[in-house]
Amino acid sequence: MKKAQLLTSVLVVSGVFALAACGGKKPADQAATGAANAAPPPLINTIQKIKDSGKVVIGHRESSTPISYVVDGKPVGYAMDICANVVEQLKKDLNMPNLKVEYKAVTSSTRIPEIQAGNIDMECGTTTNSLKRQEQVAFSTNYYVTEVRMLVKKGSNIKSIADLDGKAVVTTQGTTSDKYIKQGEQGAKVNVTNVFGKDHADSFAQVESGSAVAFFMDDNILAGLMANAKNPADFVITGPILSTEPYGIMLNKGDPEIKKIADKAVLAMIKSGEMEKTYKKWFQSPIPPKNINLNFPMNDSLKKLLAEPNDKGI
Repeated sequence: MKKAQLLTSVLVVSGVFALAACGGKKPADQAATGAANAAPPPLINTIQKIKDSGKVVIGHRESSTPISYVVDGKPVGYAMDICANVVEQLKKDLNMPNLKVEYKAVTSSTRIPEIQAGNIDMECGTTTNSLKRQEQVAFSTNYYVTEVRMLVKKGSNIKSIADLDGKAVVTTQGTTSDKYIKQGEQGAKVNVTNVFGKDHADSFAQVESGSAVAFFMDDNILAGLMANAKNPADFVITGPILSTEPYGIMLNKGDPEIKKIADKAVLAMIKSGEMEKTYKKWFQSPIPPKNINLNFPMNDSLKKLLAEPNDKGI
């Protein structure tokens, strides 16, 4: 593709697909923002709360393979391993070797309100560290960078935004994808029907059933869903990279001490090489429940992050 054409395509797609990743503002985030504007939630001293209760509550996702998902009732994944290191750092820094851990499932729509209300102490999932979200919550040093693209059925001949004109497109409720898809529709002069899945698994099921022709989301999430499908070969991740978005551990904005401890744990994993090993464990090795290997090489954006760690939002 010529350079000018590529630039135009990327601009259009970045508008449409950034939504998938998590960075934009969705219905859920809009609700949280509205609530914050009406009556800002009280600041919570997370560290004191952990000391008083003797436990840390971790928010997790249920179907964001391989980052954060559930197997046999237990949360597992790349982010869960990272947060386990944060827990160990908490035990050490707070001198609480018997610190208990509780887990609570969250969705794209509930994750920010749950943090703000103090119902969870950290969220370990696929939440983009965005400047807009930083107005409501805090983030640790970033531990992953995703690239937003679309998943379609093979043989659909859908390879670009323009190919979606007049068709149904799904994204997960409460993610950033919807905002950018709509922006992309305007830029590409296409008209699509936007539909929403209650979670990533539901969004994927709509493409699987034919209710939607494309699912816009973070490429790692798409790869995990595709690998665990009944017929993985029926699907393909395609189209331009619409956005590159960093993931961080989401924390309560009112307590810099919890961020300091989370940063320490994440940076230690990066500097020791443990983060790269954790990536290989979940993206390039057989993983539960079906022992499927995603064979998903580390992208250049993540390589750059591991070489130059930061907590910058987009």
